[in-house]
Amino acid sequence: MKTIDDLQVAGQRVFVRVDLNVPLDGETITDDGRIRAAVPTINKLLDLGARVIVASHLGRPKGAPDPQYSLAPVARRLGELLGKQVAFATDTVDESAQATVAGLADGEVALLENLRFNAGETSKDDAERGAFADRLATLADLYVGDGFGAVHRKHASVYDLPARLPHAAGELIAAELSVLKKLTEDVKRPYAVVLGGAKVSDKLGVIDHLLEKADRILIGGGMAYTFLKAQGHEVGGSLLQEDQVPAVQDYLRRAKERGVEFVLPVDVTAASEFPDLKTKAPANPRVIAADAIPADLQGLDIGPETRKLYASKLADAATVFWNGPMGVFEHPDFAEGTRAVAQALLDSPAFTVVGGGDSAAAVRILGFDENAFGHISTGGGASLEYLEGKTLPGLAALED
Repeated sequence: MKTIDDLQVAGQRVFVRVDLNVPLDGETITDDGRIRAAVPTINKLLDLGARVIVASHLGRPKGAPDPQYSLAPVARRLGELLGKQVAFATDTVDESAQATVAGLADGEVALLENLRFNAGETSKDDAERGAFADRLATLADLYVGDGFGAVHRKHASVYDLPARLPHAAGELIAAELSVLKKLTEDVKRPYAVVLGGAKVSDKLGVIDHLLEKADRILIGGGMAYTFLKAQGHEVGGSLLQEDQVPAVQDYLRRAKERGVEFVLPVDVTAASEFPDLKTKAPANPRVIAADAIPADLQGLDIGPETRKLYASKLADAATVFWNGPMGVFEHPDFAEGTRAVAQALLDSPAFTVVGGGDSAAAVRILGFDENAFGHISTGGGASLEYLEGKTLPGLAALED
């Protein structure tokens, strides 16, 4: 896979596909981590004298312009981080994009509007997707793929466009791949994995693969209640995927056969109702045993004894991969489980990887120093699919 150093970029129009899919509250960016992650590659290209055309998606618009998903706020923040003006095209391939790109001088940068405002970006029809890629290709001379959070998508700007231009991987993708190889090749042991988040169905593939790799797997978040149910416990009003119970029971059986330690919550922090995440009003939490959740309560975080247990299971690890919060960390009454796992990673001598998405956001929102972790990934879904051993379309497209 080529890198930027393999391209002659001075004076060239370089299309850089990054991942600027940041959370927005109106026009306010609530977490700019993905924008900051894109800066090193953009700066390198600018320093080399390229004319940089930045492109990304944001949210899930329906293949047509939707003001709530505009990248205009992102253009402003990117300009602040780069310390220079970012020209903003109000469309993806039409008059504004063409004029904006034509107006770039060497060492200048533009951002196209949300790629998903064009239906061709995400189309499952190869011809429609290819037609959009053809139009994008007219804007540039070279392509740099650096949107790791999108490389598991077979989208026009990720998969089809690299085939139409000389291409290379950016700084972020190179860094992500280097880290992920440490989780799949010559792994230092003990290798502990912490999985959280809402749905166990989102993690089935990676759990299946990790049964062959990990020494212990710690489960938290909403998905923990399906595991507890699989062990025969009542989970009250907690999030439950009843249809996944047989699969989870099979994983628990296979883990026992292979000597992989599955660690589940022994207590949970629960409430009668899901908390109000806007007002952060007190939710009257109660700590109860994980095997005795009453019908009128729902588990919303791991409890204090589980936090101690999980910290002890991470203390002697040599490698730790964490993907998914332990509870509803956005509310102070249910943030302590996620905080405890983050702190345990910092206290551990292990090589630690925070696997993107909500986990990365939690690290920032809870006030931890990102640089204290071994690596914070920008791509939750992409990281998981890589660990499953899947071929990621966006990476395959960058191969020579």
